[in-house]
Amino acid sequence: MRILLAGASGTIGTALTRQLDKNHDVRRLVRRSPRNSAEIRWNPSIGELDVAAVEWADAVINLSGAGIAGGLWTRSYKEALYSSRILPTRTLVQAMRQAQNPPAVFVSQSASGYYGDRGDEVLTEASASGQTLLADICRRWETEALRAPDSVRVVLARTGIVMAKGGGALPNLLTPMRFFAGTSLGPGNQWWPWISLDDEVRALEFLLTTPLVGPVNLSAPAPATLDAIMLQLSRAFHRPVWFRVPAFVLTAVIGQLGHELLLVSARMEPRALISAGFTFDQPTPESLARWVRRIVTRK
Repeated sequence: MRILLAGASGTIGTALTRQLDKNHDVRRLVRRSPRNSAEIRWNPSIGELDVAAVEWADAVINLSGAGIAGGLWTRSYKEALYSSRILPTRTLVQAMRQAQNPPAVFVSQSASGYYGDRGDEVLTEASASGQTLLADICRRWETEALRAPDSVRVVLARTGIVMAKGGGALPNLLTPMRFFAGTSLGPGNQWWPWISLDDEVRALEFLLTTPLVGPVNLSAPAPATLDAIMLQLSRAFHRPVWFRVPAFVLTAVIGQLGHELLLVSARMEPRALISAGFTFDQPTPESLARWVRRIVTRK
């Protein structure tokens, strides 16, 4: 397939590009001058994108967005969280609507934050949205994607907490553990909708050709609490988890970011992916821990 990829420089985008390059023709959208024929310049802050870029593509994947944990949630950073998702999505959709032959599929990133803080409630693609800031961001993000032309199959990839060696939550969980100071966060019974980077990338590629449409939860089929995840990591690395950072400390130090990123509970299940026949390589916290040990110790 000919794939146009926005947001290729992040943790997920880098790994996805590496995977897609094996079997597909990939062009990446960049905001600087292109360095080769595989890069196309755009400027989503002003809605600038050559329509020919989407005319060329069979599929568009949109991973654009400032990092949720990229800074304290000041008013200006909250605005960046919105604009860095909404404006690129709007720019891509506008180009599709202007194209004579728009791409067949648009996979637009969303997040488990769509569901907000839901305790022990099982969350499927049919569940309602939540009341948090991230839930509001995700609703507006998805609304922009759904404005694509009717001929385009739109997939809203509601990605959970991606476990990756080079970014996201995992390094922050492992670093204290390596120094025999393993730490859990808050009550520990909050559900984390985790997924390995390996399965995240495979799922995104799977969505290009499977007939799924609309919201799709990208998380492991065995949801787990943070304490359960930490237990398996501690066993895999033969390190204890001695400490617990109380919720009030996290919110006092990093405010709303600490609550929405670390303390909310989202017991998300990937029912659409499973029903479509996707198989996970790391389906359980135990298999995740084995995979993490392998990638971390690999030279």
